[in-house]
Amino acid sequence: MPYVPPHIRAALSTPDFHTTTGNALDGYDVVETFGVVRGITVRSRSLAGTLGAVFQQMRGGEVSLLTELCEQTRRLAFELAIEHAQMLGANALLALRYDATEIMSGVSEVLCYGTAVRVVARRE
Repeated sequence: MPYVPPHIRAALSTPDFHTTTGNALDGYDVVETFGVVRGITVRSRSLAGTLGAVFQQMRGGEVSLLTELCEQTRRLAFELAIEHAQMLGANALLALRYDATEIMSGVSEVLCYGTAVRVVARRE
């Protein structure tokens, strides 16, 4: 698992920061919009990981070494997007999306982006 600074890990473990792929957050009103934020990371496969993945591929089924690499990469991009949003004063990300691009053979970029906003609970 990649290193994640304690302040980001703390933000992810509290209910004070919300994320959604939707354009709105049920039960909350947007009171300020900060704009698009992103988290980006570039990863490559190690030689050992590539060889292990080849052996798993020959066996058939899930290639768990690559699944784990993808999960770690997406998680880091997500955490970086949250950090970027918090630096602007946001407490939520709306319309959260991912994008991935192979930059060169064995090297991929993963981007997590969304709209950083400040939300408050709707008073019923």
